[in-house]
Amino acid sequence: MSDRVVLITGAARGLGAVVAEKFFAAGYRVALADIAEEAVRAHAHDLDPTGARATGLKLDVTSKVDFAAARDALVTQWGKVDALVNNAGASKVVPVMEITAEQFDQVIDVNLRSVLFGCQVFGQYFAARGAGRIVNVASLAGQNGGSATGAHYAAAKGGTLTLTKVFARDLAASGVTVNAISPGPLDLPIVYESVAPEKLKQVLASLPGGRLGSAQFVADAAVLLASGDAHFANGACWDINGGLYMR
Repeated sequence: MSDRVVLITGAARGLGAVVAEKFFAAGYRVALADIAEEAVRAHAHDLDPTGARATGLKLDVTSKVDFAAARDALVTQWGKVDALVNNAGASKVVPVMEITAEQFDQVIDVNLRSVLFGCQVFGQYFAARGAGRIVNVASLAGQNGGSATGAHYAAAKGGTLTLTKVFARDLAASGVTVNAISPGPLDLPIVYESVAPEKLKQVLASLPGGRLGSAQFVADAAVLLASGDAHFANGACWDINGGLYMR
């Protein structure tokens, strides 16, 4: 894997940071991207102080220009990009009847617009190369209408699953695959911060295994879907939710 390059958005903390660590352990050259520039550069430095196999980039995922700039920077630095993980996400829990237009737009921009722009910029680049992998991080909330993290978040993640199928179909003939992973609630600090305690207690009670999921396992799935051998997984959604949603 030493010649493969991956860009991961929202990599300063949470699941994105774990995904970056897994790709690095798998031998990838890893570009960690986040709007929190200082934090993402620090995490990249922790992975590889030499900068030879890990770099941090400031990237506002609501900006198509930023995605293009990140692509160009990596092509200049490492000669190519092989995979993109659209992981960036954010939400603030608000009762569905109280979500304002501004709150809705902000969550849609960070969670869904980012997927559109990432898939456009890197999908076109990968298609021109004749190969590439895109992994979009969706959510159980986008499948079952869960509102523990906000209805606007659920709507954005549902849209992520649809965009995954659209781009998968559009890019398949060019050797590019686009897949999604829909995690359920994970054992991460951000979950405890964003989900109200009473809601989290209800979620835990509903889980067949009675415990939150492993971010490391979700990251392993992302590495698998991004591999060069993953050409026959396309337009898929891998459910990793502890049995909360089955189909």
